[in-house]
Amino acid sequence: MAVAIKQHHGTKGSMDHPTVSNLRQPLIEGEKSYSEVTTDICKLLDNKPGVGWWVAFSVSVCFLIAGAIATTYTVTTGIGTWGLNKTIGWAFDITNFVFWIGIGHAGTFISAILFLFNQKWRTSVNRSAEAMTLIAVMCAGLFPVIHMGRPWLFYWILPYPNARGSLWVNFRSPLVWDFFAISTYFTISLVFWYLGLVPDLATARDRTISKLKRAVYRIFSLGWNGSNRTWSRYETVYLVLAALATPLVLSVHSIVSFDFATSLIPGWHSTIFPPYFVAGAVFSGFAMVMTLMILVRKLMHLEQYITVHHLENMCKVTLLTGSIVSVAYLTEIFIGFYSGNPNEMFLILNRVLGPYAWAYWTMVTCNAIVPQLFWFKRVRTTIPVIFVLSILVNVGMWFERFVIIVISLHRDFLPSSWAMYTPTVTEFGLLLGSFGLFFTLFLLFLRLFPAISMSEVKGVLHYARR
Repeated sequence: MAVAIKQHHGTKGSMDHPTVSNLRQPLIEGEKSYSEVTTDICKLLDNKPGVGWWVAFSVSVCFLIAGAIATTYTVTTGIGTWGLNKTIGWAFDITNFVFWIGIGHAGTFISAILFLFNQKWRTSVNRSAEAMTLIAVMCAGLFPVIHMGRPWLFYWILPYPNARGSLWVNFRSPLVWDFFAISTYFTISLVFWYLGLVPDLATARDRTISKLKRAVYRIFSLGWNGSNRTWSRYETVYLVLAALATPLVLSVHSIVSFDFATSLIPGWHSTIFPPYFVAGAVFSGFAMVMTLMILVRKLMHLEQYITVHHLENMCKVTLLTGSIVSVAYLTEIFIGFYSGNPNEMFLILNRVLGPYAWAYWTMVTCNAIVPQLFWFKRVRTTIPVIFVLSILVNVGMWFERFVIIVISLHRDFLPSSWAMYTPTVTEFGLLLGSFGLFFTLFLLFLRLFPAISMSEVKGVLHYARR
């Protein structure tokens, strides 16, 4: 195994002291050696968690318990415990579903697309982003199941020969397309995440002193021996999986948008929805990645691996996708009035000036105005500001789904069918519970698996060195 010589800053042209490029910044600070990278990452698995981790874990578990209580009450009593009515049949449940599916897009984007484009800054954040994807998809999958009313019959959506007579799923329904798209997305993302873990699990296997951990790591490292042949096959398979996962970023949320775009309801049947939903998903996903990475670098003391440079690059992607979302908002308004359809024009005015105008303007402020602050380098390099703005973006993206669903439904074609929607305590409990599940599983991931890909970080240690 190659041994790296610790490098130091020096003067230009010095043989003993390589210099730093004037055009590029080092991706890993502290002039780490290969052995130091291994030690820094593996000690997070061996040492006891700090106070910050325990505080975050305790809060997450409390939210998870609240969600479990709300879910139990919903299942045993019925979805009449929610604030739905005959006019508004979708509300918090589908809003949360689309929100969490969107959060899961950034992981595959960072891991697959940026890998194919050889963006080396991804190496410090891709592992956590991939884990975030898997957990977010699991959170999303809970809401359609709960919304069924009889969640124990969830298997009815599976298209297999059965004894239920002519009761088969409707393959022309976008809801069925959702099932296949999301299950495929989850499977590919899981395999992609696990494959990237294998070399690091082998390293943890060889270093841990716990017999139980060594046995578990030995099983999941699949006999990894670090030979040239093993690395060659690993890199080939990793490249193939990245190529397979890349189209899913575009397809999954496009298919989710078909839930709305194939309807006749004003505000839904829009051909702009597929690219608009994809851009919004990457937008919200990157905002969540920034939120998590700021917490991880602080709680796990990884400031030298997750640097301001990484966060600045993610801010730039957030700025780009946020600008696309802003253009989509303006396009919706323009097309609505340009069409001359009185129902479309009424919907736009109802969004802007109606009883839910507060939700619409919260969405516009957080998604269209707040990201424009990332044009300024001082904002992109000030971590507390990035943290606050990333949270505001996700607040805005949640309200975007609320606006699309609830405001489009609560004013029906007939004024006699108009209704208002007010969420109940049970629905708020389900929302908090989904966040509790998300952060509980993510914090457990930080304790059970290497949070940063050691094998990939070692490949960029000398980035920007001359």
